[in-house]
Amino acid sequence: MSDSVHELQHGTMETMGRITSFWGFSKIMGQLYGLLYLSPKPLTLDEMAENLSISKGNVSINIRALERWNMVRQVWVKGDRKDFYEAETDFWKIIRGVLKEREKKEFDQALCSIGGLRKRGEEIHKKAKSAETAFTVDRLKKLEDFISTMDQMVGMLLTLEDLKRNFLGIGKKK
Repeated sequence: MSDSVHELQHGTMETMGRITSFWGFSKIMGQLYGLLYLSPKPLTLDEMAENLSISKGNVSINIRALERWNMVRQVWVKGDRKDFYEAETDFWKIIRGVLKEREKKEFDQALCSIGGLRKRGEEIHKKAKSAETAFTVDRLKKLEDFISTMDQMVGMLLTLEDLKRNFLGIGKKK
């Protein structure tokens, strides 16, 4: 591999590491994804560990997490018994997977929690009407409405992307 290609690969791995870290994932997950994304061929755990100068165990743990998020997949290489991996290159597919698995659950939990607190606040306000309880209930209602709207937007995004792929045939691999 030429020095300039290696520099591009290293820069991509570092950038992906920062992005995944920002979103609450492991930095190594991002670096592994960046490595696989720019690799013209599937890589083994040993190759990834050597490239990132980390243990094979660390690579294995992070690759499993990337597989759960559908960011990488295990592939078969003819004539070799080792496990090989390649990156998912459809970014919309990755985003859909993350939204379905992670964000939707968080929205549901937040809506349940805030909705319960708002109802409790309304009960308190009925018993002892005060400016403080009215203010608190109003703010909780606004927060609940916002989370609900965000949840609906994520649902619409997922639905629109599914419609685009399934009914219009847009974005399908050729």
